[in-house]
Amino acid sequence: MARKKIREYDSKRLLKEHIKRLYGIDLPLSVVHITPSTNFSELRETNAWLVNTKLVVKPDMLFGKRGKHDLVGLNLDFSGAEEFVRARMNKRITMDKCSGEISTFIIEPFVPHDQEFYLSVQSERLGNVISFSEAGGVEIEENWDKVKTVTLNTMQELTEGKLAPILGSLSMELRKKMEQFIQAVYGVFMDLDFSLIEMNPFALDKDGRPFPLDMRGELDDTAAFKSGKKWGDLDFPLPFGRSMTSSEEYVHEMDGKTGASLKLSILNPKGRIWTMVAGGGASVIYADTVGDLGLAEELGNYAEYSGAPNTAETYAYAKTLLECATANPDGRPRALLVGGGIANFTDVAATFKGIIKAMQEKAHNIKAARMKILVRRGGPNYQAGLDLMRKLDACKDASVVAFCFRIKFSSCVSGSTIVIS
Repeated sequence: MARKKIREYDSKRLLKEHIKRLYGIDLPLSVVHITPSTNFSELRETNAWLVNTKLVVKPDMLFGKRGKHDLVGLNLDFSGAEEFVRARMNKRITMDKCSGEISTFIIEPFVPHDQEFYLSVQSERLGNVISFSEAGGVEIEENWDKVKTVTLNTMQELTEGKLAPILGSLSMELRKKMEQFIQAVYGVFMDLDFSLIEMNPFALDKDGRPFPLDMRGELDDTAAFKSGKKWGDLDFPLPFGRSMTSSEEYVHEMDGKTGASLKLSILNPKGRIWTMVAGGGASVIYADTVGDLGLAEELGNYAEYSGAPNTAETYAYAKTLLECATANPDGRPRALLVGGGIANFTDVAATFKGIIKAMQEKAHNIKAARMKILVRRGGPNYQAGLDLMRKLDACKDASVVAFCFRIKFSSCVSGSTIVIS
């Protein structure tokens, strides 16, 4: 599972649409998405409710605690909402040590309420955890002892009996409403392959209907093949303060055009340890091991290629990664780990041909960066692939390859030497 955060706008859009499709519940949710290109006159004409009700405005940038940072406009008319957005659009702020510009807002109706509740449904290793509290809102962390939880096995049905431990203190009338609402939210969670739905807070509108005031969601993006059509026009935005480099954008575009998996995230452009690892699990293990050895600050990237990319795809991927890994040499040695687990169906020789071609083209850059390349690989045609690497190593112009068939990280960067045995 790959848990990917989505915008609050999309969380509410999906909940409203699919809770009605699955359970016939018509949530009183109306929300519009605001970006720098939004035309407010057109927005008002296509959404009449914007001028007929008081409004709430807030950034939709994957960070919380907006109310505590004067980033929520409450009980505004449309002109006040527009003014609030314009005063903060593209404003640079720092949240939890991450700095960035605010470029996305949402506007929704202002809902007067007397009490705020907390609800979350989260996928964990052993099942799904449902959490509920009658003391939701901005002080939820200070009142975490009041949050009650229940855990369900992944395929277990959510019944009224299962909800009893977390709703037992409510009045019978309110309890029935909450049971119906939470069961429906859980059904949407399962049907759309959410990994997290959190409402902090949600309240009851004047007609007693549950209304999510603040909401965040995460989807299992590996389920796009079965739920993508239900998600509709949805993107997975980067975390606040994070923007893609041109190299990351190029690999991201490649990934979207192939049935294989190609991933590249630059963590530290000046890092001395770089990875080009086959397999999602192996790539995480390599990165974790570098961190466990106390070298997290030296890790230049996270990278993964898998799913049998062809030679041309691997070449383009490897060339892009090498350009990043060898940029701006500073005289200090670097290392590139070309590794992975034992492949099931990826042709090692075919991928190595692409990697070798990129190494040959970037041989000057590799030497200028004083980069040692360490290779470990298994799977279909791995002998042929390693033979090709040996031939590259024997080449006078590209003698940079070492082999670690049983790689064990036994030491760390010490002085000017990277020791991996």
